[in-house]
Amino acid sequence: MKKIKKVQTHEMVSKEIKDYIQQNNLKKGDKLPSVEQIMENLGVGRSSIREAIRYLEALDIIEVLNGKGIFVKEPSLYQLSTKFTIEDEKSALLQLCDVRRGLEGIAVELAATRATQEHVDEMWYYYELIGKTSGAESSIADMKFHQAIYRASGNVILQEIIGSIWNTFVEFWRAPFGNKDFFYDSYPFHKSVVEAIEEKNPQKAREEFNKMMDVMVRAITEVE
Repeated sequence: MKKIKKVQTHEMVSKEIKDYIQQNNLKKGDKLPSVEQIMENLGVGRSSIREAIRYLEALDIIEVLNGKGIFVKEPSLYQLSTKFTIEDEKSALLQLCDVRRGLEGIAVELAATRATQEHVDEMWYYYELIGKTSGAESSIADMKFHQAIYRASGNVILQEIIGSIWNTFVEFWRAPFGNKDFFYDSYPFHKSVVEAIEEKNPQKAREEFNKMMDVMVRAITEVE
């Protein structure tokens, strides 16, 4: 027997919205049903819809334009994502660590040579937001922090590769082992990574990022 992973309502709602985008072959800029329509169709409360929308906004799949509605932002990030069944969460997260260490490690080094002050300011903003919030809000801020690094790399192809498997990467922020603050011990290394990027020191940036990943690997490995 295997442990049953609890799925929250907003996670099921977000999946339904992503499936709707794919099944209807929606393109960038296409409008989605209103919040009221989604509530009626799925039979769930407004709070679950709002949390699902925030989550999908963090993934850059949709965007909400005030007074206009909900629109598809980047459907390819969902349609091109890898598809597999995670039967062993611990093993899957450790394998994802290997992938992140490779792809994001490159992004960190490139960011240290190409990041503008605007990129750095964005990283600092999300770093501070991670520390000020908790649970789902902190997880979303953490996602945004790492997305800022990818953009700062200035490598469009690398961003596309990461984007194509972004839904898989989200397993890091989707409450591993049922704990939304599971990787909190990695927080201090977010600061040292940004400092190295700001100093234009790619070697130090990579070293600090590897320390961050080491903390994550250790936390995963210690789970029984």
